[in-house]
Amino acid sequence: MKKLITPLLLLLLLSCNKEISKKKVNNTNPNYEKAWYFFDHSIPDSSFIYFNKAREDFSNTNDSIGIAKCLINMAIISGDQNDYFGSQEMSLSAIKYLNVADSSEREILSTNYNNLGKVAHQLNNYAEADTFYLKSIKLAIKEKSKIIYIGNLAINLSDQKRFPEALSYFEKILTNKELTQDSTVFPRILTNMSLTRWRQNPQYNPVPRFLKALNIREKKDDLWGQNSSYAHLADYYIEKRSDSALFYTHKMYSVAKKIKSPDDQLQALQKLVKLTPTNESKFFFSIYQKLNDSIQFARNTAKNQFALIRYETEKSKADNLVLQKDNDGKRYQIIILLIGILLLVIVGILWYKKRKQKIELKAKNAIRENQLQTSKKVHDKVANKIYRVMSEVENKDDLNKDHLLDQLEYIYNTSRDISYEITENRQIKTFSQQLSDLFSAYISNTRLIEVIDNEEELWANVQEKTKGEIFIVLLELMNNMKKHSGATSVKIEFKRQQNIISVHYHDNGIGLRQKMTYNNGLTNTETRIKNISGTITFETMDKNGLGIFISFPIH
Repeated sequence: MKKLITPLLLLLLLSCNKEISKKKVNNTNPNYEKAWYFFDHSIPDSSFIYFNKAREDFSNTNDSIGIAKCLINMAIISGDQNDYFGSQEMSLSAIKYLNVADSSEREILSTNYNNLGKVAHQLNNYAEADTFYLKSIKLAIKEKSKIIYIGNLAINLSDQKRFPEALSYFEKILTNKELTQDSTVFPRILTNMSLTRWRQNPQYNPVPRFLKALNIREKKDDLWGQNSSYAHLADYYIEKRSDSALFYTHKMYSVAKKIKSPDDQLQALQKLVKLTPTNESKFFFSIYQKLNDSIQFARNTAKNQFALIRYETEKSKADNLVLQKDNDGKRYQIIILLIGILLLVIVGILWYKKRKQKIELKAKNAIRENQLQTSKKVHDKVANKIYRVMSEVENKDDLNKDHLLDQLEYIYNTSRDISYEITENRQIKTFSQQLSDLFSAYISNTRLIEVIDNEEELWANVQEKTKGEIFIVLLELMNNMKKHSGATSVKIEFKRQQNIISVHYHDNGIGLRQKMTYNNGLTNTETRIKNISGTITFETMDKNGLGIFISFPIH
């Protein structure tokens, strides 16, 4: 399953939270030192607060480099807390404070572009991530920094299935004289390179290199690296030797708890649910559910806290400008009339206090409303689904693990979408683009999908409700094809004649048995078509493949 691989790849992004140089621009900024103290002791919220205070100090002394360093570090902290849009905003803001022509500032800029690349990768904007990584490589002066950024670029290319390009960059890193086998970077590169070869060719055996990287990490007591190695070894054996997969998954879960990485713990728990007997699966699922709830709450709280800190800073600036303007006005008014200025001061103070209270109340209400909306989303979309799964776990002795894993995937995706807040980003795409993305997700080395005439003009004036029903119907057909048909070729053709749209689906799979009982998915498909006044006809269901004809009116 891709979801068991992709998050682990993301953990191998060769990021370094201390890529920003600690070199002081001046010797009179204690807030900057405090920020690094909390950062080094893994207290991100306090570190964020003091970097923000240090930024204000640098602003008061017109220290543009200091401002940039604080913004970039705040961006990295926000990214680590899954506030990707906030991280992106702060990194972009830092660019204007740095001069690309100054060699001493180029290294800082390269680090900033690397962070922008990591954020774009996390948001699945791979082309944008490529651009940022290439900029970071071009600007980097230190060879060790270039190795990190090239590794990030190679992983980004691998996630796009551009395997030859990714492998060429990994080879380039391995030939770099700055990279020694006893460094922490070498086993990362070795692991990612082997992982890419395996993804390119499922027959390739990456285990020897995985074990070599693990051996280096164990000698250096690199727990984060060991966690990565155990995860990849478990992924490799999960479909081949379940006992080996279970052994490495237990190793991964143990290390993930030591390094206090909740995301890795969730990944390990998912594997344990699949690999262990039913009674143990229930135990691990219970832990998974509690941990997942805790993570979502903590991340939403951190996101709101960071937003509030930034809001208060900007509000303070605005208030200071208002006060400065008022003071200038008072100087001129004193010359004219002393009594008049005293009255204006009193009125001004009362107005300012009332305005400040109003702004603070509005900000608190906005944050409270956001928290309520997030809690409602978690309750409606995640909690209800979890309680339903819990009921099945408690009441069914013959629990189907694949069914349970499918539901876990749904819960994971729903939780991630609430956390990342990517719904609005998705709505930017047209309906034809959404369908194209859907079909492309099912293309593999052994399966071709041909889509004909899925143009945006086809969907003009079609109601959103109808589009939604058609999208779900096509999703169900694709899932049925992937799970049951064994098809290697799929053809989907769209046509529009006057006010009728037709969809002709055909694959070369095993078809459907004539006396089979429709599963819930196919039954719901027919119901959805009827809901939009359409018709669905099963043309062929035998060994020659499955042919389905769907038509519906444009209301």
